[in-house]
Amino acid sequence: MILFIYSCATTTLQRASFLGFSFSIPGVCGCCGALRPRYKRLVDNIFPEDPEDGLVKTNMEKLTFYALSAPEKLDRIGAYLSERLIRDVGRHRYGYVCIAMEALDQLLMACHCQSINLFVESFLKMVAKLLESEKPNLQILGTNSFVKFANIEEDTPSYHRSYDFFVSRFSEMCHSSHDDLEIKTKIRMSGIKGLQGVVRKTVNDELQANIWDPQHMDKIVPSLLFNLQHVEEAESRSPSPLQAPEKEKENPAELAERCLRELLGRAAFGNIKNAIKPVLIHLDNHSLWEPKVFATRCFKIIMYSIQPQHSHLVIQQLLSHLDANSRSAATVRAGIVEVLSEAAVIAATGSVGPTVLEMFNTLLRQLRLSIDYALTGSYDGAVSLGTKIIKEHEERMFQEAVIKTIGSFASTLPTYQRSEVILFIMSKVPIPSLHHPVETGRTGENRNRLTQIMLLKSLLQVSTGFQCSNMMSALPSNFLDRLLSTALMEDAEIRLFVLEILISFIDRHGNRHKFSTISTLGDISVLKLKVDKCSRQDTVFMKKHSQQLYRHIYMSCKEGTNTQKHYEALYGLLALISIELANEEVMVDLIRLVLAVQDVAQVNEENLPAYNRCALYALGAAYLNLISQLTTVPAFCQHIHEVIETRKKEAPYMLPEDVFVERPRLSQNLDGVVIEFLFRQSKISEVLGGSGYNSDRLCLPYIPQLTVDSVAVEEQERERRRQVVEKFQKAPFEEIAAHCGARASLLQSKLNQIFEITIRPPPSPSGTITAAYGQPQNHSIPVYEMKFPDLCVY
Repeated sequence: MILFIYSCATTTLQRASFLGFSFSIPGVCGCCGALRPRYKRLVDNIFPEDPEDGLVKTNMEKLTFYALSAPEKLDRIGAYLSERLIRDVGRHRYGYVCIAMEALDQLLMACHCQSINLFVESFLKMVAKLLESEKPNLQILGTNSFVKFANIEEDTPSYHRSYDFFVSRFSEMCHSSHDDLEIKTKIRMSGIKGLQGVVRKTVNDELQANIWDPQHMDKIVPSLLFNLQHVEEAESRSPSPLQAPEKEKENPAELAERCLRELLGRAAFGNIKNAIKPVLIHLDNHSLWEPKVFATRCFKIIMYSIQPQHSHLVIQQLLSHLDANSRSAATVRAGIVEVLSEAAVIAATGSVGPTVLEMFNTLLRQLRLSIDYALTGSYDGAVSLGTKIIKEHEERMFQEAVIKTIGSFASTLPTYQRSEVILFIMSKVPIPSLHHPVETGRTGENRNRLTQIMLLKSLLQVSTGFQCSNMMSALPSNFLDRLLSTALMEDAEIRLFVLEILISFIDRHGNRHKFSTISTLGDISVLKLKVDKCSRQDTVFMKKHSQQLYRHIYMSCKEGTNTQKHYEALYGLLALISIELANEEVMVDLIRLVLAVQDVAQVNEENLPAYNRCALYALGAAYLNLISQLTTVPAFCQHIHEVIETRKKEAPYMLPEDVFVERPRLSQNLDGVVIEFLFRQSKISEVLGGSGYNSDRLCLPYIPQLTVDSVAVEEQERERRRQVVEKFQKAPFEEIAAHCGARASLLQSKLNQIFEITIRPPPSPSGTITAAYGQPQNHSIPVYEMKFPDLCVY
């Protein structure tokens, strides 16, 4: 009978409660309440009659104690709380909803038993219910509870728990577009905190769903970037300076940045790609490569957040993305390259790994493609209907960005890697008559010239600031041969780049800028030059390559298309060789070289313009003034000083102060230069010979020597093969047959001589016989008939 009454009363109360009525039946309520499960009574007791009174703490303590004492009831407690919460949400009784979530939070913090997994399922179900609500306050409440749960370290693993819904919902909250700015900010921040909680809960738990899968990363990363992107909007709406600190704490952008840094900091080697790819896609979709400010900021965050040994993976991703966008607008490619530059500099402080040459190879390939785009005007090589027309100035901007990136990254590399990069770039420079294919025709010539210029610009960027104590390592033969081969091209711009590259390599003490202006200083001590004694390695280098360098300097001086920049570079190169690489022998050869340049200006076999002749005179004066003060031979200094003073009075157009100015003062009559205006080789030989220098060598006029370098040998061999092939292709058959027959006869005669020497037996050991005319004659005996001493028999 009692069970029947309890059943009827319970059913009635549940129905009444469902309809919203609240009443008690005397005599029955107390009886039924006593018969209800204890966990339900404990749960009911934590809810006050007025929700504004909040959670009943004493009853909450009883419930917590009961859960800890009977952990097997924890899942039922969770299910019942979930049931009450869902009912209260449906009835809009939000006060009780808050009390239920507070109770759940306290139970989660207190209980770490093996049964907590079932309780967590009920908890997550309630959080999901709150997140599904359209009420911002409920969404925020659910997020806060989830964040607290995410910070709990569970004692037992979970094999079946899924967070897919939470990733999607939190990502959606990150993109909130609520009309009220304050509410929108709170929702977005809750979404970011929720994503941060998901990451913390799952990233290090192998049993959980893999948060690094693309399906999750494609939602998490763009959501964080979206909020990071709107930092300026949040800052611009700060109402007053007094509220600025509070607003900074509530700034979604800063919270998103912290979350992104935490996410990337937890990324393992195999997860970097999945984390970086959504960043690249987001920047593409929102056209954020131009301007590059936001893209640069994103990758700085990435590079400083990931583990240093993973840096090269990010660089590889950027390189691949650049290749994938090779047909995008030049401004987009330039943005990617500049971001790559920033990232590469940061990566170089850690570990770049095998991506060094890969990076330079990609950049050089993009440089060539850009040259083709600029020449053809389209990405397809031909302009037609529907073809995107390319703006040449934008391609120039992209090319400069690539060159800048090459230089900035190379400057961070160690010496050995930098040397490899230098050789790699030089190997890509197209040089006529070598094995590199050189295109013909006007378009081909333009392409070759632009390629040469861009690659030499890149090489100049890499060589700037290059420090190497051993010049044999800095300028190996194969590199120097190729570089000096380009120095003799007719293009003045290319020659200037080669001179500047040589200066960058030779200047190891920072003296370059001190020779940027050509002048005849009376006292070079004001330059404060840093001079060291020539090392043994430098002496070996100059013995091997000095004549090669002298010849190219001499040939460059004879070019009629030289400008002031060329002469400044030549002066700087001569001066730096004198300071960095010169011993007495080199000094003597440099003086002979400059005197030969003076003869070029005086004789003028090259029919040089007046400016170039005056420039050569001025160049010689400036260099001899420098070298005389470096040698500190008084008689030598006096001779140089006398000639310079004479020129100042009667021929200022032969001095740098009048030639290398904006409006040079020149003389059109340079054919009758008197001897007093010239530096005399005999006089210099006399004064230096008296101070211990090699006067015999000083008396010899300089004549450029054709050094047989590897490039020349290769070129000669190529030319010889070309002539042979051409002869066999075009010559008549009779001529070819006669030539081959003559060679065959010559070969046969040589073979006969060899066979005669080889087969003829040696003289007989038995002695000689006398010929008919009384002359002794060696008698040959076959080898098998010879008699050998007994010692030779085994």
